[in-house]
Amino acid sequence: MMLFDNILQAKIENRKLFAVLIDPEKCFGERLIEFAKMIDEAQPDFVFVGGSQLKSSVNQAVETIKDITNVPVVIFPGNAMQTSENADAILFLSLISGRNAEFLIGQHVKCAMEIKNSGIEVIPVGYILIDGKKQSAAAQVSETEPLNDLDEIVKTAVAGELLSNKMIYLEAGSGAKEPVNQQIISEVRENISIPLIVGGGLSSVNDIKNALKSGADLIVIGNFFEKMPEKIFEFCNFAKNFI
Repeated sequence: MMLFDNILQAKIENRKLFAVLIDPEKCFGERLIEFAKMIDEAQPDFVFVGGSQLKSSVNQAVETIKDITNVPVVIFPGNAMQTSENADAILFLSLISGRNAEFLIGQHVKCAMEIKNSGIEVIPVGYILIDGKKQSAAAQVSETEPLNDLDEIVKTAVAGELLSNKMIYLEAGSGAKEPVNQQIISEVRENISIPLIVGGGLSSVNDIKNALKSGADLIVIGNFFEKMPEKIFEFCNFAKNFI
């Protein structure tokens, strides 16, 4: 079964999913190996690999993680260089909250043939930057402003679904001072039928609870684990048992 089919099945069963995001520019070598061992023990649903400022290939990180754990590894690309045929899937992110053509389609064109020829599972995702009260790396690199108007956010998510994206990703940005608020999540959830990913600024069980309760199908935490990797066990367990 394809990874996206598993995500859809989880949504049907109202089973929430949890992903750990690793930026190989910040987590590498022995540190990556030790964290991958934690991941193998905690068993999140996915490991996302990538980063907005990453300039080198993610392939080495993917290989290291897959040598240690059976948790599916998904590329979370910040640019066309971030691909790996060794990953299980790639989120083909289109920054639909911005108007920079380079991140709407430009980077995609540069890596399209490589991805197609690799045979990797491709999951088109409408990526929406939300104001997290701190400039994120994604906003800086893409030279776009995050959204903060509820109506515009909802309409952007709906447009993303109508454009045939398979998922919508609400992103407050790495290290955000505030996660995506509950009203935004619930309004978007009410107006789209495809799976909803929420990430950025989540740093406690209460944050996770609020996001899941408001309608997120899959939550992503990355930056927080750079300082407190051991929290992966508590967060993973809570998301898996959320009702």
